[in-house]
Amino acid sequence: MTENELYDLWRANATDDSDLIKELDDIKDDREAINDRFYRDLEFGTGGLRGVIGAGTNRMNVYTVRRATQGFADYLNQEYKNPSVAVSYDSRIKSDVFARAAAGVLAANGIKVHIYSELMPTPMLSFAVRELNCQGGIMVTASHNPAKYNGYKVYGDDGCQITLRGAEIILEKINSLDIFNDVKTVDFDEKLADGTISYIGQEVIDSYYRSVLAQGINTELCASSGLKVVYTPLNGTGNKPVRHILSEIGINDVTIVPEQENPDGNFTTCPYPNPEIREALNLGLKKCEEVKPDLLLATDPDCDRVGIAVPSDNGYVLFSGNEVGAMLLEYICTQRIKKGTMPEHPIAVKTIVTTDIVAAICKEYNVELIDVLTGFKFIGEQIGFLEEKGEENRYIFGFEESYGYLSGSYVRDKDAVNASMLICEMAAYYRTQGITLLEARENMYKKYGVFLHTLHSFTFEGESGMIKMNDIMSSLRENPPTEIAGFKVIRFDDYKVSVSKNTENGTETPITLPKSNVLAFFLEGGNKAVVRPSGTEPKIKTYFTAKAPTHDEAAALEEKISGDFTKIFL
Repeated sequence: MTENELYDLWRANATDDSDLIKELDDIKDDREAINDRFYRDLEFGTGGLRGVIGAGTNRMNVYTVRRATQGFADYLNQEYKNPSVAVSYDSRIKSDVFARAAAGVLAANGIKVHIYSELMPTPMLSFAVRELNCQGGIMVTASHNPAKYNGYKVYGDDGCQITLRGAEIILEKINSLDIFNDVKTVDFDEKLADGTISYIGQEVIDSYYRSVLAQGINTELCASSGLKVVYTPLNGTGNKPVRHILSEIGINDVTIVPEQENPDGNFTTCPYPNPEIREALNLGLKKCEEVKPDLLLATDPDCDRVGIAVPSDNGYVLFSGNEVGAMLLEYICTQRIKKGTMPEHPIAVKTIVTTDIVAAICKEYNVELIDVLTGFKFIGEQIGFLEEKGEENRYIFGFEESYGYLSGSYVRDKDAVNASMLICEMAAYYRTQGITLLEARENMYKKYGVFLHTLHSFTFEGESGMIKMNDIMSSLRENPPTEIAGFKVIRFDDYKVSVSKNTENGTETPITLPKSNVLAFFLEGGNKAVVRPSGTEPKIKTYFTAKAPTHDEAAALEEKISGDFTKIFL
């Protein structure tokens, strides 16, 4: 069908949501708007859907959600006998509507649904899948994207986001479905009444809290440490669980940023509710100037990622995800060894774009380090491999540079509730030793050297943007640069063809990780550039590593490398 034919079809059939009806009427004479909404189907990627909320095949709405859920239901009924699914949702616009729509499709296909009665974080969805012995899970969230976005993440029976194989099968089934004629659905309340759909009880929530608290190492120090915290949930799901856990470990001097305390899918005070971005933390930083805490915590809307800021001589400074993750790993290693709780043959896991300082820390404490592809599900997958061998206790910590951390095996996704607890515990411990987090970071860099890592993102909206993204990746793959900013490229890794090439002698070695559209350029002096298109957004992301003896030298080096490399995208 053409875009206009699809538009006419939707005007005739998309009658379940008055917002969609109005939107379709409003754009009836706008060819560009119609094309943007109908030129493609919203892509079901490796983890699910993510897109702008609105009418059309290229938008997040009850129809695209139902169609994806029908594909998921067909997959579950093919793979399992009497499957069940856990469902959760965050504070975004229509998240609750989409969660109920998904539940209605699952129930119509004879699948038992366990759904939280109110918004809950992503890690609590991962936990519910395992706790309730479900065969799948759905989390309605667009994580840290702007307010116009929503999304839909699919989980397997292990509590991880769905495997590559599973995603391929689900996509095949989705593609075979007519969005209006092939999707089964029933009334949510009717199936709630007959028990096909049921609300997840408080006992599951309490079990999750106990599992988080079990990850503590020095929690007994927290109550008497005098630690003062400012916390913002950025109008998301973290407000209740993070505050509950901090209270449980004795961190009671917690000031909440009032404008960002309650759920608000419009994110009026933080248009980009991403703890990686300083602008999202502006109100929190303003509150810090008033309260003078030891620490600012900020969790994203689905509370799977957390950012921090700490006091310095020049106001409050933000720590990167790489820095927080490395500091947590160093803290966990030193304290578990000190307490005698370090397992034999411990394992840490990180993604290929995460800081290389981790290798030095792991070497110091005899911890095996495993590198995986970008995406926390690959970290969760490694925990699953250990569990299959009865060795999950060997896993001590995993993290990715994008502010996602996990120290236990009780969930298989990053957990900002767990991370907030650990960060506060770490800060409380160092405070009792007369050390600030700023000083602890500098001590780490004195010990291992300065590794400066930055992320630069380039957005390509619409159909033309997707074409340009593909052209850029193809050009880099077919004609890779031989030097960047005057530094020779000594190795080139292409994860899509699974080949690592030594550019100095021309030898090639296989890459054993799953295929992925990622390119890595290793430069002289331990510097590095990695580029990949986002799996959930119309963006290309570039990751740079600059290694130097001091911060100033590393910053100057990073500016030189990133400035030269990113000319490609301009």
